[in-house]
Amino acid sequence: MFGTFTLTSLPPSAASFRQEVKAFLREHLPALPPDVRARSWMGFDPAFSRALAARGWVGVTLPPAYGGAGLDAFARFVLVEELLACGAPVSAHWIADRQSGPLILRYGTDAQRAFYLPRICRGEAFFCIGMSEPNAGSDLASVTTRATALEGGGFRLNGRKVWTTNADRCQYMLALVRTSGEPGDRQKGLSQVVVDLSLRGVTVRPIRDLAGDAHFSEVFFDDVLLPAEALIGREGAGWEQVNAELAFERSGPERIYSSVVLLDTWLDALRRLPSGRRDEETVGRLLARMATLRAMSLAVTSRLACGESPLIEAAVVKDLGTALEQSIGDLAEAALGDDPALAADADLYRTCAYVNQISPTYSLRGGTREILRGMIARGLGLR
Repeated sequence: MFGTFTLTSLPPSAASFRQEVKAFLREHLPALPPDVRARSWMGFDPAFSRALAARGWVGVTLPPAYGGAGLDAFARFVLVEELLACGAPVSAHWIADRQSGPLILRYGTDAQRAFYLPRICRGEAFFCIGMSEPNAGSDLASVTTRATALEGGGFRLNGRKVWTTNADRCQYMLALVRTSGEPGDRQKGLSQVVVDLSLRGVTVRPIRDLAGDAHFSEVFFDDVLLPAEALIGREGAGWEQVNAELAFERSGPERIYSSVVLLDTWLDALRRLPSGRRDEETVGRLLARMATLRAMSLAVTSRLACGESPLIEAAVVKDLGTALEQSIGDLAEAALGDDPALAADADLYRTCAYVNQISPTYSLRGGTREILRGMIARGLGLR
């Protein structure tokens, strides 16, 4: 049996920090229509990220010695909650702050920490994740991208990654690769390397999605030469490390609030209509689910703050959170179809259209629903 979700409250310091974040956003976030703010996860704005970095809030949990704020996981929870609630463009620094930086802090050498972490904290180094592959998807243990050790040190990298968010605009990729054995060996022989995406032999091809955006890319590695210091952690320990990384990726409020701008826009539209509509009950049920999931996410955050890696609990939050996020778009669309007066709200219509175009990806990113449920089943001893 996996661990329990213990009801957790934010500490008083997090409440005061929330007011700092709100004040910052009032000053630095421009007025944008809701269909633009709904792209918060995908909003790539290096200038905004650097403004956050100037406050120490990119790498918010990293030590001040590296330029971070040295705050705890609860502070990051509050920061992410406020950023997503207002639809701030977080995509540029998102991965580096959430998982690449903490992973390098935990597993990197002193030289790697000294090189990468200050650049992350200044908003100068943006990271993407090199996990999924064309023939592997969320089955990470079957990756075939290979880093072959060279005589004299270093690696020769060959293979490809796909569905890599912002690979065309990031400086680095933290990639899961095979350094020994064969794909049939599954978790054995996997390692993590940092790839400088400007190196010779790296080709990045953006993939345009249904919403007309090109956030994803396919990345090809053709005889890319990596220095020995590209290896993060121990060679062959990549599976353990990537699971620690995924606990950060799957458990935060970003797994609840992807559609929150649409929900707020829907509520604003309802307030302008006569009361007594059945939408009020629907929205009330959504808010009750969101409150429950927020409590579960906070419970996982408390374990992360203690240095634990609650991978299964994070998978539960991600799976349930994805279902909530996708249902918001579905229910809002149904409400628009039921009421011409509601559909006449142009902001709501455009925001709903965008969310329903992008929401199928919610149950893909960070691990597919099927993979997550298999993990949960194993945690319950059912398989």
